[in-house]
Amino acid sequence: MQPIAKQKHFLVSKVITLEIPEQPIELVEIESVYSKKTTRIAWRDLMDTDRWIQGWK
Repeated sequence: MQPIAKQKHFLVSKVITLEIPEQPIELVEIESVYSKKTTRIAWRDLMDTDRWIQGWK
């Protein structure tokens, strides 16, 4: 919910898979809607409602 590099609207642009298909997904790539810059984060971080909320609120 706090802006990252002055950006506050992101979408998940890529799911980062490991070389071993049986391994669970650990990372996702998020893309800023405004600047198109990308950042990799742990997908579980998206569940932290103190940091992220879903939708355009």
